Amino acid sequence: MALFKKNPFGHILFVKKWIIRSLGLLTHQRYKGFNTLEIEGSDIIRELPDKNVLFVSNHQTYFADVVAMFHMFNASLHGREDSIKNVGYLWNPKLNIYYVAAAETMRKSLMTKIFAYVGSVSIERTWRSEGKEVNRQVKMSDISNIGTALMDGWVITFPQGTTTPWKPLRKGTAHIIKRYKPVVVPVVIDGFRRSFDKKGLLIKKKGILQSLVVKDPLEIDYENESIDSIIEKLEYAIEQHPSFLKVIPEKELLAYEEENKKRKWKT
Repeated sequence: MALFKKNPFGHILFVKKWIIRSLGLLTHQRYKGFNTLEIEGSDIIRELPDKNVLFVSNHQTYFADVVAMFHMFNASLHGREDSIKNVGYLWNPKLNIYYVAAAETMRKSLMTKIFAYVGSVSIERTWRSEGKEVNRQVKMSDISNIGTALMDGWVITFPQGTTTPWKPLRKGTAHIIKRYKPVVVPVVIDGFRRSFDKKGLLIKKKGILQSLVVKDPLEIDYENESIDSIIEKLEYAIEQHPSFLKVIPEKELLAYEEENKKRKWKT
C-alpha cells in the first residue's frame, strides 16, 4: 500500500513526511523570526537532478545547520526565491534528502532518534568515539549506506567531521565522490555558531544574521583527479582552506578560539 511505502532504509515515507512537517513548523521561527536567514542559490537548487547529489558544507552546530538546509531546499523547490517565507512549502516536502551524521550522536536520545528518522545516514566515526580519540577502520557498510542514499536522492555531508572551523577535511568524502560520481554542490554557512548552542537545539542569541550560500556544482574529473586534489577543491569551495585564515580579521579569529574553548569546557 502507498500509505506504508518505505525508502531504502526502511523508513515509512508517510511517517517521515509528518515528522518533517512538524519539525519544520516548530523550527521555522528560529530562522524567520528570532533570527534572520539569508539565502543565496535557490536557482541552483532547482536545476539539480532528483538523485545522486552530494552537498558538502562547513559545519557549525549538530542540528541547526541541517534543519536550515531542509527549509532552504524545500522552499526553493516550491518556488521561493532565496527565502523561506510562507511555511506552506512544508506540506509536500522532498522526502529523499539525507544527511551524514555520527551514529553515537543519533543514538543518544529519543529526540535524536526522531531526527535520524528524518534522513540520517549514521556512520561510525573512525577518529573519535565518546569524546576520545580513536583510530579504527572505515566500515564498508557505512560507505555503502551513503551510496544507497545518493542513489535515492540528495545527501548532505560535513567533510570536516567537526563543528570547529578550518579543520582538515576527511578524505573519505573524496573517496565517496570518486566511487559514486555525484553532482557535488558546495554550501557555505555562517551565523549558526553565534545564534545556537553547539547541538543547535537552544537559541543562544537572538537577532543574528545566519546565511546559507549555495554555489555552482564543482567540476570534477572522477576518473583522473587525485584524492588530494579533490580535497583541496572542496576546502576552497566551502571556504575552509588554510589560506582563508590569512583574510580573517585577528579579532574574529580570537573570538572563534575563545568560543571553541568554552564549548570544549562544557562538553
